[in-house]
Amino acid sequence: MPRTIMGYVVRFTGVHQIGLALLSVAVFLLSAVPLELQRRIVNDVIGKGTFRTLFWLAVTYGLVALTEQSLKLVLNVYRGWVAESTVRRLRNGVRGVGVASDLASGSHADTGVEVAMILEEAEPIGGFAGLSISEPLLQGGILVSVIGYMFYIEPELALLGLAFFVPQMVFVPLLQFAINRRAEARILTKREISGTIVEGAFPEGHVLEDAPIQRVFELNMGIYKLKYSMNLLMNLMHHLAVAVALCVGGWFAIEGRIEVGTVVAIVGGLGKLNDPWGDLVNWAREFSVVGVKYRLFADAANRLASTMRERPVAALAD
Repeated sequence: MPRTIMGYVVRFTGVHQIGLALLSVAVFLLSAVPLELQRRIVNDVIGKGTFRTLFWLAVTYGLVALTEQSLKLVLNVYRGWVAESTVRRLRNGVRGVGVASDLASGSHADTGVEVAMILEEAEPIGGFAGLSISEPLLQGGILVSVIGYMFYIEPELALLGLAFFVPQMVFVPLLQFAINRRAEARILTKREISGTIVEGAFPEGHVLEDAPIQRVFELNMGIYKLKYSMNLLMNLMHHLAVAVALCVGGWFAIEGRIEVGTVVAIVGGLGKLNDPWGDLVNWAREFSVVGVKYRLFADAANRLASTMRERPVAALAD
């Protein structure tokens, strides 16, 4: 197996990643259009524009939203197919290699690792394969499109709002590093438990101890605390950015420096940035964690395959 998760994705799903990337580009190209339509609708209402203009702007907004959501539906279903196909390939591969390896080694511990890999560890790796390239392309494209539009209509407000994303560049990587360490320890502990369970199924086995289970519990709780603390800090930064944009933008509107529709568009843009930014952080988190899981998965799979190659004749003779 390739040494890295991205190497595996490119080798086995490269063609489908191109299709997912094209759909992602189509979605993010539409992302800033609703903001401009909102701005024009608000300014048209305040400026006492004609109902005909207002009607067609609203219809256009609805059509753009329908197109964007339809493309997202196709993208998500396609991602799901790629993910499940990858999980199936991983499980079939481990099952085929694992059976032959068990005949050669007769090791219950190896059987436990194989069980963990087939039942649990293949799932997150396959799930990540479905969004490995399309997700950062989609969310990054939305961020660039919306930020570019915000700077186009009002650079000062856009700069103030985006300033609250700077602290996240500091605390997000630090918290993610701590999550990764706990995720790796959890995988190794679960493999230990799987091996113990398999050994316990035989007369010479022993009773499963409480310590490994307690260790998994503690690691999971640590991951929950770090993950949701990160989410809290990110949401706080977002709401502070919106508050500043409303305050400063309202002041500019009172002074007659900008239109009310521009303030609405900037605030809407900040709101539209929150989800893709959070999704991009989640993708980076998954990339780090799944990268660790894949490395351990690949090492175990290659070890099983190596055992099968070294002792095939002895296994058949037995």
